[in-house]
Amino acid sequence: MSACAAAVATLPRPAAAEDDTPMRIIVGYAPGGAADSLARIYAEQLRQDGHGTVIVENRPGASARLALDYVKRARPDGKTVFIGPSPLFTIFPLTYRKLSYDADKDLVPAALLTEVPTVVAAGVHQPYRNMKEYLAWARQNPSKASLGLATIGSAGHLGAVALGTATGTQITPVAYRGASPMLVDVVGGNVSIGWDAVASMMQLYKGGKLQFLGVSGTRRAKALPEVPTLKEQGFDQFEFATSWYGAFLPAGTPPEVVASVGKMFVAASGNATTAAKLEALGLEVDAKPGSEAQRRIKAERAAWKPIVEATGFVAED
Repeated sequence: MSACAAAVATLPRPAAAEDDTPMRIIVGYAPGGAADSLARIYAEQLRQDGHGTVIVENRPGASARLALDYVKRARPDGKTVFIGPSPLFTIFPLTYRKLSYDADKDLVPAALLTEVPTVVAAGVHQPYRNMKEYLAWARQNPSKASLGLATIGSAGHLGAVALGTATGTQITPVAYRGASPMLVDVVGGNVSIGWDAVASMMQLYKGGKLQFLGVSGTRRAKALPEVPTLKEQGFDQFEFATSWYGAFLPAGTPPEVVASVGKMFVAASGNATTAAKLEALGLEVDAKPGSEAQRRIKAERAAWKPIVEATGFVAED
């Protein structure tokens, strides 16, 4: 047995893992998207690592809030895991008047899994190639300056509002029922730019249908070394628009079980094949213990708070 395999084999398992109850990974989106693909990649690796039957359940709706609500009511035994995106914990508590969950109390982070770089994109026939050129165009064409979004109140929406305020440019948000119809309109030029995860746009980018004006965060995406960050271009409003996926458990799960589940997911992330599959989706593996996820939640919420307050945005659904 290799040292790596031996390390995986000796990882502590949740107390409930000694029975035959399958582990269920709950995803708040329909099959086929980045979150669903990520969950299935992890489920397969966990099975290969000897952690028994692992099932992925899709419970789409309300921007993954329905799935979160389901998991918060689950038995706190380490057998029901929510894989969810960070905005549920960093932005939604700031933008919704009322949530059906307490972002700080109802779930416990077991592990931070992957970064989700996001990008501002435009159709290849548009006359701008970077954010500076886009803003110059937008000021000359204010009635056409529009931003396609799969989710109003997202980091992309708030970042664009902050960018518009800082530069004196009006960029009108346009909401869509998901990334796919939004991207159709971005490619076709019906909206001047669009924002979403790199993962949802990579195929269109590689196919020559989209151009990328800039990526979020403080460093270039591994899958897109040729595309500068928006911060590099002098616009830091999207610094915290790189979201991430984490593995969460119901509150009340014993600390040793939380730690055990976290170690399982971090170990799965270290498999080279699994990491390659995730990176092919446009995700970047950055597996760390749940304590790091908790730190990120607090830091990012603090960064978004003044922006949300300045915009006055309130989510209504």
